Amino acid sequence: MIIYKSPEEVDKMRLAGRIVAGTIDRVLAAVRPNITTAELDDVAETYIREQGATPSFKGYGAAPGRVPFPASICTSINQEIVHGIPSAERTVAEGDLLKLDFGAIWEGFQGDSAVTVIVGEPASAEADKLVRVTEEALEAGISQIRPGGRLSDIGAAVEQVARGAGFEVVREYVGHGIGRNMHEDPQIPNYGRPGRGPVMKPGLVVAVEPMVNAGGWETSVLPDGWTVVTGDGSLSAHFEHTIAVTEDGHEVLTAR
Repeated sequence: MIIYKSPEEVDKMRLAGRIVAGTIDRVLAAVRPNITTAELDDVAETYIREQGATPSFKGYGAAPGRVPFPASICTSINQEIVHGIPSAERTVAEGDLLKLDFGAIWEGFQGDSAVTVIVGEPASAEADKLVRVTEEALEAGISQIRPGGRLSDIGAAVEQVARGAGFEVVREYVGHGIGRNMHEDPQIPNYGRPGRGPVMKPGLVVAVEPMVNAGGWETSVLPDGWTVVTGDGSLSAHFEHTIAVTEDGHEVLTAR
């Protein structure tokens, strides 16, 4: 069931989004070759808690055979798509394609956003193009968010940009509604035909997050139970924003 947010609830999500945006800026400023992903996680958690918020991801998602997520952000490198676990044993290297996913809770409401950066200089023209196209795909999806539009318009726009550039969108992991919970209805696939699904209305808040692979769309999960990787070892990029449907269009709550 889709849960529409009141203006007061959207105000709280706007504040959560600002905290997430500020966290991203501080972590990006810390990214450099040889820094550990655990150090980046420390930067994020420190800032989130200094704002009086709580990291969304830490302790999230306990399931049979899988421990709760142990960190405040996700750090995924190169062929890792999403949900990579920060570690003091994992350093980033020049040319790495680093995905950083952030979440914060403010007064019970969530903000969620992700970016992909290349550490130093790109290792290849393909990596540089993949990052650029994935961000463009996110922007294309966001452009479809407005009252009266259909949910599938978002994924159709994302897929058109990604596949038009010769890449594939991940199908097993999708965007989502967001509010008091990190993952709410509706699901927002990054593919499909336009003009289908529920009509968007003011008060709907969604997290749109293209995950785009340089190779095939298939994925697998590492033995840690969290880290999702490309099935063929190809590079992947990931961008995400939290967006509210407004009376006259949309508002990106995690804009930086």
